[in-house]
Amino acid sequence: MQVVRGIPSQADRPAVLTIGNFDGVHRGHQALLKLLTDKARAMGLQAVVLTFEPHPREYFAPADAPARLASLREKLLLLAASGVDRVHVCRFDTAFAAQPPRSFIDDILVRGLDVRHLFIGDDFCFGARRQGDFAMLQEAGRTHGFGVESMITLSVEGERVSSSAVRDALAEGDLDHAARLLGRAYSIAGRVVHGDKLGRQLGFPTANVQLKHRRPALSGVFAVSVEGLGAQRVGGVANIGVRPTATDIPRPRLEVHLFDWQQECYGAHLRVHFLHKLRNEQKFESLDALKTQIRIDADAARAWLARYSHPTPLQHPDGREG
Repeated sequence: MQVVRGIPSQADRPAVLTIGNFDGVHRGHQALLKLLTDKARAMGLQAVVLTFEPHPREYFAPADAPARLASLREKLLLLAASGVDRVHVCRFDTAFAAQPPRSFIDDILVRGLDVRHLFIGDDFCFGARRQGDFAMLQEAGRTHGFGVESMITLSVEGERVSSSAVRDALAEGDLDHAARLLGRAYSIAGRVVHGDKLGRQLGFPTANVQLKHRRPALSGVFAVSVEGLGAQRVGGVANIGVRPTATDIPRPRLEVHLFDWQQECYGAHLRVHFLHKLRNEQKFESLDALKTQIRIDADAARAWLARYSHPTPLQHPDGREG
């Protein structure tokens, strides 16, 4: 999949396009991307996504912006796995937010991307003060010769699938609910970086997985499985939070104690799948008390994984194993 920063002044090939933030690439997004890729294949064109960085709500109200479900890198990997050919990552800033809807159509859709067919969600608005809507896009399509389709919101078991619903489920620690909306277990990917080695001092060495955003969508202690260390996933117990017993710094961390793993993995890019919540994060009276609880958590995670999970071969986006 090709990733392009920004929009060219003049497209060099036509496209079937969809537009959105695609945070988490949940089942509603997946259904929209299936329409996109099927239409692109039928027309013999590229399936193209236009997305934004940062998220518009992060730009307008950073203190009140929702937790990210996925970093930009994770989102791009999920889009590639959905069969998208090209993604344009457009910087959302003051100039972009102030762009009149007609300029968005003329400069981006028509000249910059040469759209031949456009799919949008049923709540999509665009341009300054969100003045652009579906009716305006339909009118532009008739003028410039591209089709426009709106996809209704997907429901699962009577619930509207949305990134907000996934965030709510994760915040409540309901991983099964989040997985139903996502179509997979929730996961976080990141590179292993050096930490303060506290876990090693306590007898439970951890992989410190770098978080790209300051507000993760979940917190607590979890049974997990981890990709990136070989052909099989590795089980473990993970803590994601601010570690109140060990530090006063309120920056969250993701630390994973890998079961039956003795090798160094600094620099490895891991994906941590959150399978079962064991407890909320809490502050202990001493490091010895924390060490005792970590042992309890590790035993509980091992028991849960032995009962409900098993290692599986890694799969490529096209379904091949290995």
